Amino acid sequence: MRILCTNDDGIHAPGLNTLEAIARALSDDVWIVAPETDQSGVAHSLSLSDPLRLREVSERRYAVQGTPTDCVIMGVRHLLKDHKPDLVLSGVNRGQNVAEDVSYSGTVAGAIEGTILGIPSIALSQAYGGPGGRRDVRWHCAEHHGPKIINKILAAGIDKGILVNVNFPPCEPDEVQGTAVVNQGQRTQELLGLDQREDGRGIPYFWIAFSRQPFTPGNGTDLWALANRQIAVTPLRLDMTDEPTLTRYAQAFDEA
Repeated sequence: MRILCTNDDGIHAPGLNTLEAIARALSDDVWIVAPETDQSGVAHSLSLSDPLRLREVSERRYAVQGTPTDCVIMGVRHLLKDHKPDLVLSGVNRGQNVAEDVSYSGTVAGAIEGTILGIPSIALSQAYGGPGGRRDVRWHCAEHHGPKIINKILAAGIDKGILVNVNFPPCEPDEVQGTAVVNQGQRTQELLGLDQREDGRGIPYFWIAFSRQPFTPGNGTDLWALANRQIAVTPLRLDMTDEPTLTRYAQAFDEA
């Protein structure tokens, strides 16, 4: 099995090393094509106004001056065009990609592009929490459980037009309370805000900020699974058409 790995945290991110370890537990034919720099939050964007520059870091390991989407295209359409990958893995992201994160995530976008290109694709993210915050990421949780989770997903099958989003809870591997196949959750937008500051000349600037206030996740969602120390597995569709609304609108326009 040929595996193409990418991420959105960049070619030097520790999560990419974790992803490589996961991939090598599944196959000895592993290729890495990742962004030259951190591309977190770029979603499914393409570099259309700038050239894509490819740098060989080491054997089967490349950096691209572009987005995760660019990286997957570069891997499939250029580096591996004569023998396409059988699986695309994107991650392991520093921090969870759940609920609305899915819309912003470059990690999920890497899996989306793989799916568009007809390749089974899985996004993987490692949640963090506790007093250490971003400095206390238990990568070994994803590394320990990742191969088994991916094997189960592949055995069950990934249908055309579907990608799988996997999130590992912020705990030790032996503290994981199982795996939950769950829906994409939704947060209250009161958690999102703007942090206004001033520079040395008194000119205001802003940071997008997230508050840490208590929040109760909906049962059976990815947020709920992580809160209960479970690995969250969520299948996502490329086709975002809402069928009930489509039917209702069709009836409304027929009446007109």
